[in-house]
Amino acid sequence: MTRAFKPEPIPHELLETVVDAGRRAPSAGNSQGFEFVVLEGHSQTTRYWDATLPERQPFGFPGLLVAPALVIVLAHSQAYVDRYAEPDKADTGLGAGANRWPVPYWTVDAAFAAMLIQLAAIDAGLGVLFFGPFEHEAGVLQALGIPDDRQAIGTIALGWPDTEHDTRAGTSAGRARRDPADMIHWGRW
Repeated sequence: MTRAFKPEPIPHELLETVVDAGRRAPSAGNSQGFEFVVLEGHSQTTRYWDATLPERQPFGFPGLLVAPALVIVLAHSQAYVDRYAEPDKADTGLGAGANRWPVPYWTVDAAFAAMLIQLAAIDAGLGVLFFGPFEHEAGVLQALGIPDDRQAIGTIALGWPDTEHDTRAGTSAGRARRDPADMIHWGRW
């Protein structure tokens, strides 16, 4: 994860290609209930930071604030409910409401889309950082004119990595990865 970016813009065509990768994510019933709001350039990204971080000092990762692009990844549960109310899916009962879904696939699928965007960005030589809006979600939705029936599952900062200033890892960076034998269960638990 990149926590310091260079302020140089990402060519629009490259940004468009990277974000378009998210559109190809799988989705339950091909519901495609995820969307993206792309903020490109300082004048647009500032609106996001004003909604989520009005007091910029002190902030542990100032190089994050210069990322030239932010992608807000949104999930739309009603798209799934509507899709599963259609005749070919109606017998599942999932079209009766979001509360009928044992797993919120709108969140799962939006997360797949976010990962595809990040992988496309990395393949293009860009740095990425995925982070959640947490208590600022309502403010982000309002500031960017996003309908309140969408859920902001996270934001992806994109840009050229500034390795010279990306010297402080997140607090979890030193945590060891779990051993594969503790995570992967072959044939049964």
